[in-house]
Amino acid sequence: MDTVIINALDNPASPLILKDSKFSIYIMDQELAQKAIIAALNGEWQGAIKINKTILKSDPTDTQTFNRLAKAYFEIGDIKKARALCKKIIKIDQFNSIANKNLEKWKCLGEFKKESGKSSQATNFIEEAGKTKLISLLYLGDSKLLSKIDAGDEVKLCPHPHRVSVVTSEGKYVGRLPDDLAARLRQLIKQGNTYRVLIKCIEPKNVRVFIRELERAKKMENIPSFPTEKIEYISFAPPELVHKKEKDALVSDEDG
Repeated sequence: MDTVIINALDNPASPLILKDSKFSIYIMDQELAQKAIIAALNGEWQGAIKINKTILKSDPTDTQTFNRLAKAYFEIGDIKKARALCKKIIKIDQFNSIANKNLEKWKCLGEFKKESGKSSQATNFIEEAGKTKLISLLYLGDSKLLSKIDAGDEVKLCPHPHRVSVVTSEGKYVGRLPDDLAARLRQLIKQGNTYRVLIKCIEPKNVRVFIRELERAKKMENIPSFPTEKIEYISFAPPELVHKKEKDALVSDEDG
């Protein structure tokens, strides 16, 4: 055994040395990948670009790293480089879903300054019963605007008399909440509840937002923003009497 090790050390081309070397590079790249992901979650896009480029030096066909790099260039507004990287990924793997989706989203864009909504960390999407809701928007806005928005961007609720719109921080229309949820949130917002809204998923024909209750009005303290239970009506109880207390609390301000 000792002879094998000595011979391997004497010969740099030995399979034993080459195997260990490749394993070390793999471990190093995995550590760098984690650093690149953390940089991206913190919005440190220049740092993410530098780290991902370092990984590609040891593996120029790593499509995951290329996708992270394309995303970083998109975030700093260099859409030309972002698109070029997507095309490079597709040459390596023509069925790469991330690259194909991003290329579709970015194909009509010129250079631009990214919307000011801050990228959010994954912990912002942790669900809490009664306090959070993941929902798909209806009647989506302009496709060119949507292509500039990305998962993690913060948007806002904009209540109207008969609907609730979702808009960017600059007030540009993104989409609308379904009518049943909009009706509930209009009343809760009117009573004093506040919410934070983040883009969870964005595709050309599908935008999903994650809504989190930040503050509950005192008079609403026992009323969750997003009830989790399904109401099963008792056969002899009219539906309008079920949860009457909750309904009364939501509309009490209209009686004055």
